[in-house]
Amino acid sequence: MTTSEADRADAQFEDGFASLDWQGAPVDCAHCPQAALLRAGLCRLGHACFADRYARRIDRYFAWNPGLANEYLTHPYFELRAVAAKYADLFQLPALLHDVDETVRWSAAQRLPARYLQALSSDEHREVRIRVALRLEPARLAAMIGDADYYVRLQVARRLPLPLLASMRRDADVQVRLEVARRLPIAALLAMKDDVDAAVRRVVAQRLPPALLLSLLADPDWQVRYEVARRVESVQLAALLADEDEAVREVARRRLGMPGAHTETWLEYEE
Repeated sequence: MTTSEADRADAQFEDGFASLDWQGAPVDCAHCPQAALLRAGLCRLGHACFADRYARRIDRYFAWNPGLANEYLTHPYFELRAVAAKYADLFQLPALLHDVDETVRWSAAQRLPARYLQALSSDEHREVRIRVALRLEPARLAAMIGDADYYVRLQVARRLPLPLLASMRRDADVQVRLEVARRLPIAALLAMKDDVDAAVRRVVAQRLPPALLLSLLADPDWQVRYEVARRVESVQLAALLADEDEAVREVARRRLGMPGAHTETWLEYEE
């Protein structure tokens, strides 16, 4: 679908939405301060209008009239300020980093140089901090390691430079620790073999060199032991021949070439 086709599709969808301003009153073109634009075809009721409360219509208005965006950066309607920030002059945007609405703050931050993002790394709204963690230079993410929101920390764990990642090994959230276990250098990964969550220990078992898997031979979770059975050095497999779980025993038998062992097991199809 081309841009013009998408715009037409959006317009058809919006036909069911009345043209109301941000306070719920009908938009009145007759008393609009930009009536000259209407006569010039540079705005259209129900489609491209700064007075409409619908964000897509506001966006089209500024797409058609970007030079007017600066005039609306202090308007009381947050949606209008946020959309105007997409088109306003860059030198106007730093002041919006302190806007009372998080949508406006982030709209401004997306266009400003990355150095401005640091000021939003402790923003009160999680959605702003998430976006900061996605865009901030990795070397500057250390200050967000202890963020109160798990999803912010998850984004940090995905981008943090590896030398700093070990500090997140004991994060309170399992999703964060999983990401740490997936990225952590092998030399630092062994410290996560005793993680309280089996999913984390399984990732450890999948990544550690075979010679370092001995400490996981007796892991309480069968899926962890299964990974160990698949990768541990063959001389250590005897300990798993009597494992309480059949899938673990089967992998050990197969790797040792014992009679009756199947060539594959069901779990390997789940990888």
